[in-house]
Amino acid sequence: MLCSSTMHRVEIDRSAAVVVVAAGGELDAYAAPDLSHAFTSVAGEDRIVVDLATVSFLDSTALGIVVKAIREVDDRRGSCLIVLPAGPARRIFEITTLDRVLAVAPTRADALASLAGEVA
Repeated sequence: MLCSSTMHRVEIDRSAAVVVVAAGGELDAYAAPDLSHAFTSVAGEDRIVVDLATVSFLDSTALGIVVKAIREVDDRRGSCLIVLPAGPARRIFEITTLDRVLAVAPTRADALASLAGEVA
């Protein structure tokens, strides 16, 4: 685990060919440094899953960090998928229409299978 507080958590899982940055809880300006640090830690990776399945709140600061990290992966011609099941985080992506321009998967398993298939 990279960081955890009573309000949020940010983890990096490097146990597979695809790196997972998982965040949960309330992602706001307070959580932004932890989220930013996680993405800095995986800079240079070609395949990243951003798992937001357990996010209960996402503000514009945290959203901006996620989008910036995904764009950086895209700029390197890497692949990134965001795990967004129905819930608060998905709703923010729908309101901003980012769910239409960024690659989204309903579950971590779906995202991992999709990106692992690129390796084969």
